[in-house]
Amino acid sequence: MNIDIGICTFRRDSLYGTLESLAAQQGPDSLKLRIIVADNDEQPLKQAEIEAQAKELGLTLWYVHAPARNISIARNACLEHSDADHLLFIDDDEIAGPDWVASLLETASQEQAKVVFGPVHAVYPTGAPDWMLENMAHSSVPSALNGTVETGFSGNVLLDRRDPTLRAARFRLDFGRTGGEDIDFFFRLHRSGVPMAICTSAIVREPVAPARLSFKWLWTKTMATGTIYGFCALQGQPRKRPLLLLKSLAKASYCGMRAAASVARKNRCAFWALRGGFHLGVLKGCFTRPNHEFYGG
Repeated sequence: MNIDIGICTFRRDSLYGTLESLAAQQGPDSLKLRIIVADNDEQPLKQAEIEAQAKELGLTLWYVHAPARNISIARNACLEHSDADHLLFIDDDEIAGPDWVASLLETASQEQAKVVFGPVHAVYPTGAPDWMLENMAHSSVPSALNGTVETGFSGNVLLDRRDPTLRAARFRLDFGRTGGEDIDFFFRLHRSGVPMAICTSAIVREPVAPARLSFKWLWTKTMATGTIYGFCALQGQPRKRPLLLLKSLAKASYCGMRAAASVARKNRCAFWALRGGFHLGVLKGCFTRPNHEFYGG
């Protein structure tokens, strides 16, 4: 079985650790992995270094120069250069467990799913605030709404590209700097009838950068994610706006009350405040498209 693994990168030395974890994947001898690295930099400055690292690790790697500073361009480059039945995405600062590929494939087979999401667990540096550790505030765990997986993130996902809808799908370039290109991408696939599932055992781990160890950063990111979710949830479905408005307002109000009631317990207060921030973002997304740029700076 041939598997392509897409990695979008931009000047990150952490890519080598990601490649190491992919070289250590366990599975049957018939499992053949090929790595597609899409470099989003203006110039292919790291091409020789990346290819040398892959050779050292015994990996088959295809370096693709995909400029510039727009994550959707890099993601689409992975899609366009993949010719395997399955394409998996992992970020260039994530470390995959040794059974990551095998677990995603197993769930796809068992659930008859064309898209399978796995969790991204945050790894905190020494000195990170206790409330972050207790809440795993930077982790990303896929979820279902009323038993249905509607969308997810591309930091840990399998795509079965034998499905014609998946083979034709591309990420929107106008989300390439704000982020949310993946939320939009998978929402569109869901509406096209593509079945999706979750694999809780297909874990990847992501170190948290010191610059992200603040409530302010988390609030900004959570609000932006909510805005993207709200905006994408209504694309082509304007009649759902009143209901989504009411739900997000009610949920934000409830979370605000829970945060106020638990102000003496920092970890619970932060949990409810950030959850409320997401729903405030959804409320905002009912009226405006995402505009906070996380990529390309």
